[in-house]
Amino acid sequence: MKKLSAAILMFILFMGVTACSGNREARMRQAAATRNLGESYMMQGKHTAALAEFLKAEKLNPEDPYLQYDLGLVYMAKERFDLAEKHFKNAMALKEGYAAAKNSLGVLHLIRKDWDAAIVVFKETLEDDLYATPQIPLSNLGYAYYQKKDYARAEDYYRQALQKDPEYVNAWRGLGLTYGALGEKQKAVEALEKAVQYAPKAAELHLDLGNAYKAAGDLTKAGTAYEKAVELDPAGQTGEAARKALNKLR
Repeated sequence: MKKLSAAILMFILFMGVTACSGNREARMRQAAATRNLGESYMMQGKHTAALAEFLKAEKLNPEDPYLQYDLGLVYMAKERFDLAEKHFKNAMALKEGYAAAKNSLGVLHLIRKDWDAAIVVFKETLEDDLYATPQIPLSNLGYAYYQKKDYARAEDYYRQALQKDPEYVNAWRGLGLTYGALGEKQKAVEALEKAVQYAPKAAELHLDLGNAYKAAGDLTKAGTAYEKAVELDPAGQTGEAARKALNKLR
């Protein structure tokens, strides 16, 4: 009887372990599916619906670094910056070398206008030699230094970004604005023309280019650029700013 009881006990224990393992795998699959649904909502700009799905997924699998990253993104979109920072840091703790989460934390610092904190994070991001898009943190460093009015360093980082990706629009725009701040009017025009070349439907770039043309004294081209900005964003803030700038030319 003792041997039989021991055998039955082992069988029960084995079945219990198997059941637990099966339940865990089922939870992981459900969590992944729920996260995927949340990501779909987030891509559609439905941030509240996305957050609801992410929170469901977190109850099932709180140690998913990609889910923690998604939570950071959706909280940042909802301007809950304290929670966004928490989840970006969770993602980084769960996945060593999670450069996307680190870069997003840096962007969060930019939004908060904490330029020095952003610079530290972006420089740490660049230490990862496997990071596939170094032009992004390089350009972000350019923006941080531009905001600090350290235009020499801003120019340097924007140029480094363009060495990595000659068509990176953010870097061309940042470089153009930096040249404008330095009073190098023709260089500002040339850089912003490049930005418009690579993103012709971005109203803000046409507004920037119009301002650069105006500063350089080419009022005809400035007017054309402002008109394009209005055409692309007739009811938005950029279109309104371009409309006011256009009226001042007349």
